[in-house]
Amino acid sequence: QVHLEESGGGSVPAGGSTRLSCSASGRTFSNYAMGWFRQAPGKDREFVAGISWSGAIIYYLDSVKGRFTIVRDNAKNTVYLQMHDLKPEDTALYFCAQAKSGNSLAPTNFASWGQGTQVTVSS
Repeated sequence: QVHLEESGGGSVPAGGSTRLSCSASGRTFSNYAMGWFRQAPGKDREFVAGISWSGAIIYYLDSVKGRFTIVRDNAKNTVYLQMHDLKPEDTALYFCAQAKSGNSLAPTNFASWGQGTQVTVSS
């Protein structure tokens, strides 16, 4: 049974920074890709960033490239999303996710989800 627990987020002024953390348990963390998704009210969930098991392969949503960084620490079973230069359109519930199998960063490969952590960016 995979358990993912997000922390961080909160209310941030536009242009500010924050870091999300996701602690994982239940499976060998280093064997699976990890990702961050977000969902804003009235919008579909979107894949924000993903990282392969070794960290060698990384994906970013175009709108966050250059502002967000995904990093994983396999020794701590934790994945992070460092967010800089936040914009009001980044406001959403952010979810941590773990791949169903192996290393694929295809959004459909993510099947285990945390409860989400809210990020609200004020203009």
